[in-house]
Amino acid sequence: MAALGWLTPRRRSATARSVLAGEAAAEAARKTSAEDESALLTGAPDQASDRTPEEPAFPVAGDDRAAAFFDLDNTVMQGAAIFHFGRGLYKRKFFERRELTRFAWQQAWFRLAGVEDPEHMQDARDSALSIVKGHRVSELMSIGEEIYDEYMADRIWPGTRALAQAHLDAGQRVWLVTAAPVETATIIARRLGLTGALGTVAESVDGVYTGRLVGEPLHGPAKAEAVRALAAAEGLDLERCAAYSDSHNDIPMLSLVGHPYAINPDTKLRKHARSLDWRLRDYRTGRKAAKVGIPAAAGVGALAGGTAAALALHRRRR
Repeated sequence: MAALGWLTPRRRSATARSVLAGEAAAEAARKTSAEDESALLTGAPDQASDRTPEEPAFPVAGDDRAAAFFDLDNTVMQGAAIFHFGRGLYKRKFFERRELTRFAWQQAWFRLAGVEDPEHMQDARDSALSIVKGHRVSELMSIGEEIYDEYMADRIWPGTRALAQAHLDAGQRVWLVTAAPVETATIIARRLGLTGALGTVAESVDGVYTGRLVGEPLHGPAKAEAVRALAAAEGLDLERCAAYSDSHNDIPMLSLVGHPYAINPDTKLRKHARSLDWRLRDYRTGRKAAKVGIPAAAGVGALAGGTAAALALHRRRR
């Protein structure tokens, strides 16, 4: 599988593999969303106290042609889901200590840098594919539920969670859009009470992973293709939709919608967002953008969601 390289999203074009990955992600997301619909209607999401206390001016209540799309890593959750998943698999003896060391290094680098390095992310995905090859999809889904509780639940940014809840409270659908495996992303979306997830689709035959992907990882242009495909299938008006991300790699996805938000942005995305007057919010340091239109309740608990490492890194950069 070829590396994605260091080109910025605006210079990358959607390849046939990107389109295939996006369409596969959209199909998988619609399928899992339909299966989970009854559970979402009757169940309550975790941490119900994070719900916004009052309805903001945006999103618009009752607009069923609007939806929200949230990147996962470093936008909804601190760190990368694939790394946390790898830690959980190691605990269950899916692989050896030397491979855990590689996962640990990748996670440490990701948290310190605070951005998605395509080379590091692809290395992690290749590792994960080799690890799950030959295992049943149902087995990994069951284990994924446990791993969420062990490594991910406490890493959800409360501020971003409140933004997603504001869309749900307005009667809109909310989707995760991530390079993480669609099975992992679907578990996280379900546990947060979201509509569903678009994620990287790993090939399986008769319910067993082959170790190959359908298309390519859902990254950069492929995310935009997935959102476009899902919007067409669901009858959404992208001009009325919102998208949220921390990474300049997601500029193609953010540029698709009428309401793009830069959340915990990396340097390139912050610069791009400011040049286009996009809304900004940073939950790592408690900084608040001067832009209007972001629910005030989203700021509640933002500082609590930060980490000492992130604060220390911020001070050193200053």
